[in-house]
Amino acid sequence: MQASTSNEDTFFTEARALFENMVGWLSSDSVCGLEHGELEKKLFTNGNELLRRLLQGYLDRRRNDDIVGECLGSDEAKRTHKRNQSRKLTTIFGTVIVNRIGYGGRKITCLNPLDAELNLPTEQYSHGLRERVASSVALNGFNETVEIIKKTTAAVVPKRQVEELANRSASDFDKFYEHQQTQLKQLEHTGEIVVISADGKGVIMRTEDLRPNTQKRALTNHKKLDKRLTKGEKRNSKRMATVASVYTISPFVRTPQQIINPKESQDLKRPRPEGKRVWASLVKQPEQVIKEAIEEALHRDPNQQKRFCALVDGNKTQLTILKKFARKYSINLTIVLDIIHVIEYLWKAAFSFHSPTSKEAEAWVSQRLVRILEGKSSLVASGMRRSATLLKLDPGKRQSVDKCANYLLNNSSYLKYNDYLSAGLPIATGVIEGACRYLIKDRMDITGARWSLEGAETVLRLRSLHVSGDWNDYWHFHLKLEHQRNHLALYKDGIGIPLMTSVSQARCSITPPSLPIVI
Repeated sequence: MQASTSNEDTFFTEARALFENMVGWLSSDSVCGLEHGELEKKLFTNGNELLRRLLQGYLDRRRNDDIVGECLGSDEAKRTHKRNQSRKLTTIFGTVIVNRIGYGGRKITCLNPLDAELNLPTEQYSHGLRERVASSVALNGFNETVEIIKKTTAAVVPKRQVEELANRSASDFDKFYEHQQTQLKQLEHTGEIVVISADGKGVIMRTEDLRPNTQKRALTNHKKLDKRLTKGEKRNSKRMATVASVYTISPFVRTPQQIINPKESQDLKRPRPEGKRVWASLVKQPEQVIKEAIEEALHRDPNQQKRFCALVDGNKTQLTILKKFARKYSINLTIVLDIIHVIEYLWKAAFSFHSPTSKEAEAWVSQRLVRILEGKSSLVASGMRRSATLLKLDPGKRQSVDKCANYLLNNSSYLKYNDYLSAGLPIATGVIEGACRYLIKDRMDITGARWSLEGAETVLRLRSLHVSGDWNDYWHFHLKLEHQRNHLALYKDGIGIPLMTSVSQARCSITPPSLPIVI
């Protein structure tokens, strides 16, 4: 027994030597006088090397592990030939060498059961490093991520590999949410209203990744300047991303006067969105994204015991799609037009009657907004047109008035704010506007940036996971699928791998060892 323990110790000799060297260095007088920053830097470097040596020692300890029973691949061929094989694995601690036994035969693909047990990736970089890269790419540029990884780990990942790792990290995004919707969701403590919202936001793309019609116009454009796009040129350089959000919220009952004068409602406790999920896609058509939003809402309340509400800005395509799916899924969907968009139309109309900086313009908007919030949008529309006629406004000055009136009349079905407010429904698209800003503008709208379709979609998916609070659950799901496709699928029936001898012995142990937690 003692000989076996001594033999085990040899695998960690280098790690112990470095640890003792670190302790000796800290115990020596030569360290006295150093600033804590210098101590941190030295310990960080040596600490990573210590962890790398410990991981290498563990891998070396497993290098001659055999399997219990036969090694049968998905082709059902027996793999009776054994040979030692090695590969690199770059981790957050540095690069280690994985030596293990490969099982194969004549004209048969070699299998490595230890790789399957460890769930090693197909590429050189570990899953831990991949997650660091993906998390950084969600918040920073690719070049910044290269530097962040260099500073915060013992690894170096070039920019091209950063992009590839990020793409792989986001590959299971759709499958994750499809899986989530097969699970039962506990909603006892969530609000009584399920809110769906969608919007569009443009992203400047490489010409080859624009949609066909936009690409055609872009190719016929002649740039006036070499260094930047001038007015009108940006219009043909963007691809529209569809942004969606779904959340639940408690009713917030208010009066029109409380909307106009926020001081009157400052004592009211405004409910916060619950279970908020936001996402965006450049690849999918708006119809597909909105369909996903409807399905996400139904997942939260499959029996439709809550009230379903859709917040829109008046986009006709969105309205058509929402009503289509409401009919398809038999949803009693209340569609609410965003009050902020209505206010913008009112202000533009007000400037036809009053100076843009006058108090009269402000009063004009406030008076009509109250009436709209009382559910009298059609009367407001006819009233402003009548005023324009009586004042004999010229066609150019009257244009904003007619545009506002048409907007109110065409969308009158979605302007029943008196009903919405008394039911406590939200009437502003703050959540989706915030999503457009965070998901796209803050990250994608970088001066001079032109995105590839694959790179932009990857970043949108990773940022969506972060802001929706699903990162940890997603990553666990992603690693399970990686294990399935990279390893389990290679073995017979795709359901299991041969048991390693060390694992078999460990399962027979009465008291398995555990790593102590340092508090």
